[in-house]
Amino acid sequence: MSALGHIYVVDDDESMRSSLARMLTTYGYTADVYASPEDFLHKSVPVSPAAILLDMRMPVMSGVELQNRLLEMGRLTPIIFISGESMSHEIVMGMKQGAVDFLFKPFNLDDLLVALTNAVDKDKARFKKISQSVSVRQRYELLTPREAEVCALLVDGLMNKDIAVELGTTNATIKVHKARVMEKMQADSLQDLVRYMATLSA
Repeated sequence: MSALGHIYVVDDDESMRSSLARMLTTYGYTADVYASPEDFLHKSVPVSPAAILLDMRMPVMSGVELQNRLLEMGRLTPIIFISGESMSHEIVMGMKQGAVDFLFKPFNLDDLLVALTNAVDKDKARFKKISQSVSVRQRYELLTPREAEVCALLVDGLMNKDIAVELGTTNATIKVHKARVMEKMQADSLQDLVRYMATLSA
């Protein structure tokens, strides 16, 4: 896959699909084309970073309907709608449901490239956040039950002596637990620990 990202083109116009595929390849993207939303649902394989160039008006399933299906599936690849004729309520609905942009055919090449960059960057950021969350979860699962208790109280802002009282142990013991928590969570500061734990509840 290209370092720039992968673009799924979903459009019932064959000439539009082929011209977009050529253009995307020229500008360093990889691309797959689909003649219908149904074709996309049956054949596409999720990758990241990526974006979907999605025609709004198609014979059986509209672009917004495909967007709904993808949201229900938990597939959050950013969408750029493209259309020659769209009702304003379709545009509003698509944008409310998270579309990155809406371009009317024939669109300006520069506008398309900017929209693609924004969409792929959004997907990169989403993937990075997911990856970080998985990494933090794996680290958190290394904590013993007592270390997890200490971790939660540290994040709540309690001092070592207060945690010792809360857990019925000594200040020295809490210092040992805290050191192990910080080491296992790979946190250089309490601020790091708070930020890491926030990703688990996001």
